[in-house]
Amino acid sequence: MKPKDSTKNDSIKKKKVFIEGIVKRKAKDYEKLDQRKKQLTLYNEAELYYQDYEIKSGIIVLDYEKNEIYAGRLKDSTGKYIQYPYFKQGETVIEPDSIRYNTKTGKAKIWNTKTKQGEMLINAEISKRENDSVIFFKKAKFTTSENLEDPEYYFLAYKSKFVPKKKFVTGLTHMFIYNVPTPIGVPFAFFPMTDKNTSGVIIPTPGQSNDRGYFLQNGGYYFALSDYYDLAILGDYYTNGSYALRAESMYAKKYKFNGNIQFRYENQVFGEKGFPDYSRTNLYNIQWSHSQDSKASANSRFTASVNFGSSKYFRQSINIINAGSNMNNTMSSSISYSKTIPSTPLINFSLAVTHNQNTNTQVVNLTLPTFSASVDRIFPFVKQDALKKGIIDNINFQYNLKGDNRISTTEDLMFTSGMFKNALAGISHSIPISTNFKLFKYFSVTSSVNYSENWVFNTFNKFYNPATSKVESIRVNGFDSFRTYGFSSSIGTTIYGTYTFKETNRIQAIRHLMRPSISYGYTPSFKQYYDTYLDANGNPVDFSRFDGTLYAAPGIGISNAIGFALNNSLEAKIKDENSSKGESKKIFLLNQFNFSTNYNFAAESFKLAPIRFSGGTQLFDNKLGLNFGATFDPYDLDANGSRIDEYSISNGNGLVRMTSANISMNYNLSSTDFGGDNNKEKDKAKTQNIQNGGREDDLFGRGADLSNNNQTLFDNKNKAGQSELYKFKIPWDLRLAYSLTFSNDRKEKEITTNSLMMSGNIDLAVKWKMGFSSGYDFANKGLSYTQLRFERDLESWRMSFSIVPVGIYNYWNFFIGIKSSMLKDIKWEKRKLPDPRLR
Repeated sequence: MKPKDSTKNDSIKKKKVFIEGIVKRKAKDYEKLDQRKKQLTLYNEAELYYQDYEIKSGIIVLDYEKNEIYAGRLKDSTGKYIQYPYFKQGETVIEPDSIRYNTKTGKAKIWNTKTKQGEMLINAEISKRENDSVIFFKKAKFTTSENLEDPEYYFLAYKSKFVPKKKFVTGLTHMFIYNVPTPIGVPFAFFPMTDKNTSGVIIPTPGQSNDRGYFLQNGGYYFALSDYYDLAILGDYYTNGSYALRAESMYAKKYKFNGNIQFRYENQVFGEKGFPDYSRTNLYNIQWSHSQDSKASANSRFTASVNFGSSKYFRQSINIINAGSNMNNTMSSSISYSKTIPSTPLINFSLAVTHNQNTNTQVVNLTLPTFSASVDRIFPFVKQDALKKGIIDNINFQYNLKGDNRISTTEDLMFTSGMFKNALAGISHSIPISTNFKLFKYFSVTSSVNYSENWVFNTFNKFYNPATSKVESIRVNGFDSFRTYGFSSSIGTTIYGTYTFKETNRIQAIRHLMRPSISYGYTPSFKQYYDTYLDANGNPVDFSRFDGTLYAAPGIGISNAIGFALNNSLEAKIKDENSSKGESKKIFLLNQFNFSTNYNFAAESFKLAPIRFSGGTQLFDNKLGLNFGATFDPYDLDANGSRIDEYSISNGNGLVRMTSANISMNYNLSSTDFGGDNNKEKDKAKTQNIQNGGREDDLFGRGADLSNNNQTLFDNKNKAGQSELYKFKIPWDLRLAYSLTFSNDRKEKEITTNSLMMSGNIDLAVKWKMGFSSGYDFANKGLSYTQLRFERDLESWRMSFSIVPVGIYNYWNFFIGIKSSMLKDIKWEKRKLPDPRLR
C-alpha cells in the first residue's frame, strides 16, 4: 500500500488578499494610503475605478479591510457644496450627497439619492441598498420632470421599494405640484420598471355622461406578444347599457414590412327602455395599414390600406369627434399584390381587393377580386435594343387581361347572401397595336388600332309588360361575349414663341409654348349585339343584352370624329434678386391653358361637341395654387330651356354659350416663408386625423380621438434647439381654400357653390399653441364648421381644450394629464358631446 502524501494538506494558512482587483484612481490634491487603518483616501476631483464600480467625487475613502467605499462632497470657499458623488455600477447611475458602499455584501447607505430609471427620476432622502437587486427608499420623490432639482410636480412616497429594471413599489404616496401638497394620494402604488415590452392591465378612466350615465372608459389589457407585434384590447362601459370594444395591434419586421390594424365596435343605447325615444344601434370600423419595405423584394409588392365599417361610425361614435368625416363622404379600401416576371418581354400581374363606400347613401361597391395581367410591348419588326426609325420599326403591340368580380350592395345587406344578388363578373382582353413616327421633321404622328374581347357571365333581357305598363329586365345567367375594335390617329407639333426685353428690365423674356394637335377616331356600329322589343304603342325599341353588364354595351352608332386641342403654357425669365452673380430664373405664368372639342361626322344631331377649356398656375413662389375651367356650348336653347340642334350664332345669340365655369384657389403660408425656423419633421398629426375619419388637411378641423387624449391636436414638432424666446419669429401657418362654381346649362345663371375655407395654427408663446378651422358659404349665407383648439405644454404635463361653438356638431373637450406613457392615467378630462342622433 502506497503511503499517504502529507504535503497535500498544507498547515500554513494563506494570507488574506486585501484588494481583490486592480484599483485605478486619481485625485487633484492628494492620495493618502494609511496601512495601519487599511484605508486609501483621494481628495479633490477624486476618481476611483475598482472591479465594476466607477466613482467620482470630492473625497473618496476606500477601506480595503472592511471592503467599504465612502464618497462625499466638498465645500468651496463660500460654503457651497461642490463635487457631488457620481456612482456607477453596470448601467445603474446614482448621484447622491454621500454614499457608503460595501463591495462584499453589495449593501449601501445613500443620502439624497438621485437616479433615473427609464422615464422616471427618483430623489430619495435616505436609501438602503440590500444587494444588487433591492433598494429601500425613505421619503422618495419620483417624477418624470426633466428638472429633478426643481420639478413642476412629484409624488412623495414615505416608504418604497425599488427593484432596478423590474418594479417600483410604494406605500402611502401624495402628489405635490411645485412643492405644494395636493389632496391627491393613494395608499400604495406599483410601477413596472423595464426596458422590454411587458403585458399588463390598462386602468380605465371613470366619468359621467348626461346621455349615458356613469362610465368606465378605455380600460383593458395590453399583450406584449413579441418583439415584432403587440395587441391592446380596450373597452368602455356605461350604466345605461352602452359599451364599446377596441382592439389595436402594431407589427413590424426590419427590412420586410410594417403596419397596424384597428377594430372598433360600439353598442349604443339611447333613452330609457319602455319609452318612445328608446333605441339601440351597433357601429363598427376596421382600419388596416400595411406597407412593404423596398428592400424586401425587387419583383413583388404587397400593400394594404383599409377603412371599412358603418357609415355612421365617425358621426355617432362615443370616442371619435370629427366633422371632417361628414364633409368627406366616402370610405375606401385597397389590398393589392403585384409581381413582375423578369422575362423577355416582361410579364406583370396583380391581384387586388377594393372597397368604396358612400356614407350618405350607404351604398357599398366591392371588387372581390380584380385580376390584371399584361405583357410588355413587343416590336416585331426590329431587333431587340436596336434603334427604332420610321413607321414600320415603331409598330408594336401588347396584350392586356383584366378580370373583375364586382358587387354593389347596401350596408344592411353586407355579410349576408343578399349582397351577392346583383354581382357582376367578367374578363376583358385587349390587344392594342400602335406606331409613331415623324412627319416633315416637326410633326409627331401616332396611330393605333385596338381590339377588345369581353366575356361576361350574365346578360339582361328586356321586354314590355302590359300588366305593369313598364319595361322590365330579366337577368340571364350564363356565358356570353362581344368584341369591339376601333382606329385612332393624331398629329401634333410644338411651337415656341419668345419675346425678349431689355437687359435692364427685371423681366428679361417671356416664352409662349403651344402644342396644337388634331386627332381622328373611327369606331363602327356594333348593331349585331342589339335586339328589339315592342313598346306600349307597338313600336320597336333597340336594346342590348349587354346593357347593365360589367363592361356595358358596345355602341350602336358609328363614331367618325375629328378632334381639335390646343395646349398652352406661358413662362417668364426674370432676374433672381437673391443671386449674387446676377443670374436669372424661370417662373411659370400659366402652367397650362388648354382648349379641346371634337366634331362627329356620323352623328345625326349635335355633331359639334361643347368646347372645354381649363387652366392653372402657381403664384407667389408656388404658395398660391389657382385652377379654373369653363364649358361653352355652340348650340342654342328653345323657350323651355331645352337644347336644340341649331347654332347660337344662327339665332343671333353669339358664337357660343357658357354653360358652366369653376375656379378654385389654395393658398398656404407660414412663418418659414419669412425666415422662421423650418421644421422638417414628419407630420404624424395628418395620419392621426385620417385614422379618426377626417381629411389630410385640417380645413374641417382636427379629429379628436376621445379615447386617447394624450394625442396632440397639433403637429408633432422637434423641440431640439428650441430657445426660451422666439426672437420675433413666432411659428405660425395658414391655409386658405376658395371654390366657386357657376351653372348656366339652361340660362339659370346660378352660382351653385361659393365657399371660403380656412385653417391655421400659431404659437402664442413658446409653450402655448392655438389653432382654428372655419369658413363661410356665400351661396347659402352661412358659417361653415368652426373649431377652436388650444394647447399648453406644461413641461411634464399637457393641457388642451377644443370647442365647436355652433352647429349640430357643437362640443367642447378639456384635458390635462401627464405626458409620460408610464403615468398617462394620471389625468383629468371633461367634455360635452354633440347629440349623436342629430349627427
